[in-house]
Parts: sequence; structure tokens; C-alpha cells
Amino acid sequence: MKLATIVHDGLEQGSIAVPDGYVTLAELNRVTGSDWQPDVFSLITSGQLAELTAWYNEGGQEKLASLPFIPALEVSAAPLYRHPRKIWGIGMNYTADASQLAVLREEEPVSFMKPDTSIIGDGEAIVLPAQSERVTAEAELAIVIGRTCRNVSEDEALHAIAGIASAIDTTAADIHARHMRYLTRAKSFDTFFTFGSELITPDEAGELKELQVETWHNGGLAHAAKLANMIFPPAYLIAFHSQVMTLLPGDVILTGTPGAAVIRGGDVVECRINGLSPLRSGVR
Repeated sequence: MKLATIVHDGLEQGSIAVPDGYVTLAELNRVTGSDWQPDVFSLITSGQLAELTAWYNEGGQEKLASLPFIPALEVSAAPLYRHPRKIWGIGMNYTADASQLAVLREEEPVSFMKPDTSIIGDGEAIVLPAQSERVTAEAELAIVIGRTCRNVSEDEALHAIAGIASAIDTTAADIHARHMRYLTRAKSFDTFFTFGSELITPDEAGELKELQVETWHNGGLAHAAKLANMIFPPAYLIAFHSQVMTLLPGDVILTGTPGAAVIRGGDVVECRINGLSPLRSGVR
């Protein structure tokens, strides 16, 4: 199932994607008499996502085809949601040489946190801060946590994933280069996290290791890699960070990038991942 947060008639609304558009969760409730939470964040944090996914896979998908929908051309995208409790970012998590994975996995993940004030949606602009003269942007796969996790194993972690989304992580690279301790500041400017409007549930996402993450810059492919080239795969990242702090439904883990592009005013950067619509931000 693919969920999305769309803007229609000036309102951000949780919805389910159908072939020609979107059925809002509010409309699904109205027509079927169901009581699903009407926005994606509440759907995840209430624990209803698993129930809705089961309904969708057990005949709901066919029922949706007969319900009133909003055509795709009549909506714009919003961030999947705006206020996750936590946003973890992972650095340097891909290798071009898969033969080095065993050695690299003897280290520990490089991680940082971002504020929710950095979130923007598809089509919104990354604003270059006055304090920085070299900003980079990179495509990443975002893992959305679906249930409370504390000290979970990697096997348990796989069952804690609500779904995957596209993301663009932006960095004031020159600030970080001045001192490694400046990483959080370099990652935290307003507009420095473009959060895709779509979430694909694990049953539809397929084998995570086969997904490809691509950074596009001004219409050209800048970097690409499959998740199989991740040093620390999603299940490991969830398990590892659950030993640091309790992960909650709706928390987001940005899983790293195959490569970043230096961005300047007027540029366009994109994240492309199999099964998800391209996520774009201009730069000003």
C-alpha cells in the first residue's frame, strides 16, 4: 500500500494512492463507515497502520477502485508529516566496493539528529543560509518507525518498520568541514530536510537491499547505489539506535546517501527510489 499526504483545497490530507489519484482517509471513513485516523502521522502513532494494511491486502484495494478519488493533477504534495519526535541521520553509509563491507561493519554508524523545523515538502525550495558558502544535498531512503523499539534485535527491527519514504538531506558542508563537532549545526538549518509525501509499506516495498537510491542534480544522475551497498542496513540501524534511546512510532531514520551534490541558487536536486515518485527541491 502507498500512503501519501496531499494538499487539496488548501488542506493537507492523508490518503491512499490509487491508479489515477488519491482516496483520502477521511473519504474512506465517510463512505465505508470506518474510523481510520485521517492523517498519516496519527495513523502510524495510533497503531492503525497495520490494520489498514491488512484491510487493503484482504480486498480493500479492490474496494478503493469504486470510491470517489481526487485526480492526481488536482493535488500538490506535502511532507508525509511535519513533527516526528525524532529524526536520526546516518553518515557515510555506502561503499562502492561490496567486498569491503565485512571490514567496514567492524566500525559503528556515524549518526546525528535533525530538528523538525528543517522539514519541507516536495517542490519547496532549499534556502541557502548566509552563514555557509558551500551547501550539499543528497538523496536518501528514509525509514519510518511503526512501533516502539527499545533494545530490539535486527530480526525484531524488521517488524518495526512502518514503511519507506524518499528524502533529501542538506548540509552546510563548509561549516562541518571547519570542525567535525559542528555537524549538528551544519545539518539543522531550516529547509534542510525535504521529506517525501509518500510512504510504501514493507509488504509492497519488496527486498530492501534491491532498492536503488539516486541523487539527481539539474536533470542529471549524480550518484546511485543499491541498498545492498549499505555498510549498515536498515535493520541494523534500528537495532543499534534502539540501544541508545527508545524509538517511537513516526520516528524517521535517514539511512545515508550514495553521494551528494554541491548546490547553488537556481539548481534542482532530486531523490529517486524505486516505487516512489521523484522528490524534488529547487534551491534559492
